[in-house]
Amino acid sequence: MRLGIVGLPNVGKSTLFNAITKAGAECANYPFCTIEPNVGIVAVPDERLEKLAEMYKPEKVTPTTIEFVDIAGLVKGASKGEGLGNKFLSHIREVDAIVHVVRCFEDSNIVHVEGSIGPKRDIETINLELIFADLEVMERRIDRTKKMLKSGDKKFQIELDLYEKIRDSLEKGIPVRALKFNEEEKKLVDQLFLLTSKPVLYAANISEDDLGNEDNNPYIAELRSIAEAEGSEVMVICAKIEEEIAQLDEDERKAFLEELGMSESGLDRLIKASYKLLGLISFLTAGPTEVRAWTITQGTKAPQAAGKIHSDFERGFIRAEIVAYDDLIACGSYNVAKEKGLVRSEGKDYVMKDGDVTLFRFNV
Repeated sequence: MRLGIVGLPNVGKSTLFNAITKAGAECANYPFCTIEPNVGIVAVPDERLEKLAEMYKPEKVTPTTIEFVDIAGLVKGASKGEGLGNKFLSHIREVDAIVHVVRCFEDSNIVHVEGSIGPKRDIETINLELIFADLEVMERRIDRTKKMLKSGDKKFQIELDLYEKIRDSLEKGIPVRALKFNEEEKKLVDQLFLLTSKPVLYAANISEDDLGNEDNNPYIAELRSIAEAEGSEVMVICAKIEEEIAQLDEDERKAFLEELGMSESGLDRLIKASYKLLGLISFLTAGPTEVRAWTITQGTKAPQAAGKIHSDFERGFIRAEIVAYDDLIACGSYNVAKEKGLVRSEGKDYVMKDGDVTLFRFNV
C-alpha cells in the first residue's frame, strides 16, 4: 500500500519523510526541493511479532510494510501545470491515501510560500488544485456519458446522474471523500480514480516548543475543525523531533521518548494511523522458520488471505486453523491452546480478524 505525503513547499514533508524512512531525502529551505518523488518502505510496528518470536524462536521475523511517497510541494495553479503541477498530480494519483502535512508553527527562519501560517488557507490551496483536476475528469466523463445515453441504455442515465452530482459538489469545493454513496455508486466512483476521493490523514507539524502543549495551539484547533467537517483524522507530530529520534539506536530511542513523556514515537503512531486509514488489518503466521505479519483489507475471507501467502494456497484451500493472538499468548503455546479448544477450524466463508494466528491447509 502506498501513501503520498503532500503539502505546500516548506511545511516539513521531506523532514517527516526522512524520519519515516531514514532515506536521507534532500531537505532544504526553498520551494521545489523535491521534484522526483522519494519512496521509502517501512515496517508497520507490531508488538505481537516480538511476543510470537519469543514463543517460537524462529529463524527470522518479517513485519508487514507500508510505502511512503514524498511528493513535491504543490502550489496554486498546479492543476494548470504551474510549478511542475501536472507531474505532481500524477504522482498523487498513484497512491492509495494521502498524508497531508500542514505547518502549525511560526518560525521566521523557515520561509512559508504564502508568507504566513494559515492551516485553512494552506489546505484549501491543496484541495482546490485536486478539485480542479477532478473537475476536468468529471466534465470529460459527463460529455462521454451523454453521448452514450443516446443508445437508450438506462444504465447510462444512472451514471450521468452520479457524475453530475459529483461535479456539482466539486464546484462547491466539497471533496469526493466527503460524499455518501451506496454500494453500486461506490463501485462506479472507484473506477474514476479521483484525487479527492482518496482518504486523507492530516499531519499537524508543530515545533519542539509546542510538544505537550498542543491544546493551546490555535492552528491545530483550526485544522481539527476542517478535518472533522470532511470526516478525516488529524495527527499531531513534530517532524524535527521525529527526525532526531530516527537517528538513535533502540535503547537511546526508548530513553529519549521517556524523557519526552511519550510511550511511542509519533512515526509509529503515524504508520499505525495510516494503516487504519486504509482499512487494513494483519493476520499472523508463526513457526520455527518464520514469524510474519500479512496485510489484508478488513472483510477479507480466509481463502483470499491464504492467497496473500501463495496463489496455490487460495486455489487449493481446504480450511484455516486459527487461534486468536491473545488466546495463544495466554496459553503459552499452540499445543496448550489446542488442548483448551481455542484453535478453530474455519472454512471458505470465514472473515479474517486482526491478529488471527493462522495455519492454512490446502491441496493442489
